[in-house]
Amino acid sequence: MAPNILRFQSEETTAIALAKYIADLSAKSIAAHGSFSVVLSGGTLFDTTRKLLEPPYISSIDWSKWLIFFLDERVVPLDHPDSNYKLAYDGFLSKVQIPECNIYPIKENLPPEEAADEYEQRLKELVANNTLKTSPITGFAKFDLMLIGMGPDGHVASLFCWHFQRFEKKKWVTFITNSPKPPPPRITFTFPLINSASEIALVVIGEEKADAVKVALGEHASYGYPLPVQKVSPEGNLTWFLDIGATSRL
Repeated sequence: MAPNILRFQSEETTAIALAKYIADLSAKSIAAHGSFSVVLSGGTLFDTTRKLLEPPYISSIDWSKWLIFFLDERVVPLDHPDSNYKLAYDGFLSKVQIPECNIYPIKENLPPEEAADEYEQRLKELVANNTLKTSPITGFAKFDLMLIGMGPDGHVASLFCWHFQRFEKKKWVTFITNSPKPPPPRITFTFPLINSASEIALVVIGEEKADAVKVALGEHASYGYPLPVQKVSPEGNLTWFLDIGATSRL
């Protein structure tokens, strides 16, 4: 299915459209099966989701039905400044009424490989007890929405251009110990799990990402190899949310 590419004249209008998109999906998913499973990434994503914390959404969304997961995570304590969980908690989760038991951070104090295996096992248990849906195509967990950012180099999650983990086919969650951005150890969803999602929103803000957007949405990979973001191809719908800076090279 071809992606839906939405271009906006400012970061502000991007944030407004993203909030409506998320709120509409939340209502639809809760009406259909009683919950809304959302996967969060790090970076500047929570700046762009800020409109959810304002009227009408802060009071109209049924936050009690949200289930929160993490696309990737730095293998640090959850209260560490580099933790995606802490970033999400400080910028979003602490400001909405999502039950703590519905939030699924990684387990602390484990080495990267064990942390990845433990998180994958928890996801499989949630599929087994029907908390999460299953993709009829892959058998992987099928999340209602993944909110994904993209780095200036075209990476998504912690799947970087020169890492073999981007080619993983069987694991749901994998790990790296040599991230080009600190801290080096991380766990990350794999592309088969990412692409099992019902909906993916790729949220890309800023002129520093314009070159990668041009490659990702062009016909050819001008760098001589495909960018990780080009492997995002969900079973469901893919929507790009792009501000004027991100589209400045198109």
